[in-house]
Amino acid sequence: MTLHRLLPLYDRARLANEPLVLATVVRTGGSTYAKPGAQMLIASDGEYAGLLSGGCLEGDLREHARDVAATGKGRIVSYDLRSSTDQLFGLGAGCEGAMDILLSRVSAPEAWQPLADMAESFRNAQSRDFAFVIASSDPAYPLGSSLPARVQAPSGVELFVATVAPPPHLLLLGGGPDARPVATLAAFLGWRITVVDHRAAYLGPERFPADTRLFEVAAADITGTIKLADFSAAIVMSHHLDADLHYLRALAASSVPYVGLLGPAARREHLLESLGGDATRLQGRLRAPVGLDIGGRTPESIALSIVSEVHAALTGHTGRPFSEMMMRALV
Repeated sequence: MTLHRLLPLYDRARLANEPLVLATVVRTGGSTYAKPGAQMLIASDGEYAGLLSGGCLEGDLREHARDVAATGKGRIVSYDLRSSTDQLFGLGAGCEGAMDILLSRVSAPEAWQPLADMAESFRNAQSRDFAFVIASSDPAYPLGSSLPARVQAPSGVELFVATVAPPPHLLLLGGGPDARPVATLAAFLGWRITVVDHRAAYLGPERFPADTRLFEVAAADITGTIKLADFSAAIVMSHHLDADLHYLRALAASSVPYVGLLGPAARREHLLESLGGDATRLQGRLRAPVGLDIGGRTPESIALSIVSEVHAALTGHTGRPFSEMMMRALV
């Protein structure tokens, strides 16, 4: 579960003291757009943030959310779109799955919980579990309420546990013109971004998304300034041979699970030869040339190929086409 799409609406609603309804997918069956733990927010004026379907269910959820916001009573809304006629509830959704969605009010009477704690955990890059009551015969634990995930559920109370996971932290070693679209796409995904360069001209805050951390430091001194263990992935892209060599040497000694190197194969071989024995410490982690083969030629399309490969690697996927995977499954 990621919160980056929900937080702007949460911040605005809390400032205006207007109630929100938090929608959480608690069960699914068949093929669904969202999986258990996915969430969206619905404001009192019908504005929403996040998606639980491709737009099929959100309008209907807004109608249910009005009652929840007014009464404060949680409810579970169920959709089963596996009907052959696909007209259940008059939605005509074109989907082939079922979902149970918990609606909970989040407002001042609830002390803005659990969103207040969820937002704090996300912004502090902390992983934390949150439990939601999805069935209860105990008035002290009403449907839709939340409590610490480590609390033992009393008899007659069923909980659903959702995890707030910290977003990936991407390190760009080089802040040149082609680093900007990589940072922009990563920010769109809600990732944290740090850019390091020895050239001050490349580190103007206006060149990068808000909240990007920028460090001017010599490549040879990177380990004295940057704690590499904090990063999910690093892209070496300074276009400066000596700087890239220093970066790769530092990354070889680190635990960063994904290391990307921009540039052609010949440049990669030259750098690996210069690394000597340190090159073996990058085996299984180094992607060079970095990115997926999508035919990228512009900085933007190359950035798309890079961010796509990082995303696939961090989620344990291959980046292969879904159609190819489905065809192999049918053989």
